[in-house]
Formats: sequence, structure tokens, C-alpha cells
Amino acid sequence: MSAAGMAGRLRGSAGSGYGVAFLTMLEPKLNPLRLALIGMSGCGKTFWANRLADAGHSVVSCDARIEERLRAELHPAGHRGVTGLAAWMGSPGEPQYGERAGRYLAAETSVMEEVLAALERDPHQERVLDTTGSVVYTGEAIGARLRKLMTVVYLQASPQEEALLIQRYTIHPKPVLWRDAYEPREGETPRETLVRCFPALVEGRRRLYEAWAHCALPTRVLHEEGMDASRLLRLIEENCRCAE
Repeated sequence: MSAAGMAGRLRGSAGSGYGVAFLTMLEPKLNPLRLALIGMSGCGKTFWANRLADAGHSVVSCDARIEERLRAELHPAGHRGVTGLAAWMGSPGEPQYGERAGRYLAAETSVMEEVLAALERDPHQERVLDTTGSVVYTGEAIGARLRKLMTVVYLQASPQEEALLIQRYTIHPKPVLWRDAYEPREGETPRETLVRCFPALVEGRRRLYEAWAHCALPTRVLHEEGMDASRLLRLIEENCRCAE
């Protein structure tokens, strides 16, 4: 199916909860390419950012830059990469979690400020931004600047795919800012609390992702045969231009 045909199919499913949510009319920022991928951890942001990097586009990983800001504490303790960040932060209920989650968010906010300031200084700079799942917690001002400077695309998991995210999280932990979504009950194990509260975390974030994004792409579409970096960009271009 062509990108245009796929775009039409997505627009037709917009009211189903699986299609594309268009939030504003815009001309996609594709020349130079300025694309921010947002969504829950595990939805495919890094996968597609890497495919775009392989195609020759300039990509910034927010995870990598956050790690760099925290490296003086992370690396001596043997914490490297996303799994290292997750081990350092811990889980809600652990004594260090609240303080370290705050420091993680401060580092993430600093990364976003740095990326956006560079785009503001140079209108010709190309950038693909691989955000974290918690980017929507960096504040409304950053969200407004991001929407002004980049095309923001929400990679939207279906309810079935969302059910798999908690499994992936418990097997391969990532640094997650739970905020008020984590509410333990007496007698629950930490894992039982995580599983029960995860849907509330997803729902709260979904509302924020939809508010930040110019359009959303169902992740099931991105799994279709023949999908590659160039086809992804055509699909984003078609859908954003048809926003209403």
C-alpha cells in the first residue's frame, strides 16, 4: 500500500482509538527534517530513530544525553545504558527512588532545553529526536517549543500492545517516572502493584502525548511489511498535511 493510501486508511480509523489523532494543521518540518518521536517506553521510538540514523539523518538520543549528565554517579557504580539508568533509579517504594527520579527529570529537562536552544539558534539544523517516555513531564513550556520547532509524532500502541509493555518493563526495566500513578495496597508485592497501576500510568501519559503531538501513528502500522525509514517519513508527511 502507498503512503497516501495508508494515510487515508488511518484517517478513516481516527475515531476508533487505534487511528491517528490530529491536533493542529501544519506543514510537516521535513526540510530540514525536524522530527520528535514520543510515546511509552517500548513503543518503537529508538528502533525508528536508529532506522532514520541508518538512512543518514541526524539523531539525538535523550537517554544517552541524560546518562552523560549523570555519568559521574552512574559509571563508577557500573551503571551504563538504559538498563543502568533503571537500576540506579530503582522502583517506586525503594528508598532512593523519589530523589533519583527527581534528578533524572531535571537532567531530562536540561537535555530538552539544550536540544531546543540549538534548533532555535540554527533554523537549518536537521534533527530527529528520540525522546524518553517521560518527556511530557518536562513542562508545558518545553512542549510548546517542541511543537513549534519540530513535527511531533506519537507512536501509539494499541490496548493489546500496551498489555505487553508491562511484561517488557518487568523483564527489561527502564527508568520510569511513575508520579502519582503508583499506589500500593496493603498485602501486595511490588510487582503486583506495578502490574495493577501500569494501566493508570499509560492512560495519564496517553492524554499528554495526544496534547503534545501533531499526529499519532499506530505502532501496528509500523510493523507492516515493507515499512522503512523513507516510507515512515512519507506516511508522517501525508498524515500531518491532512491534519484537521
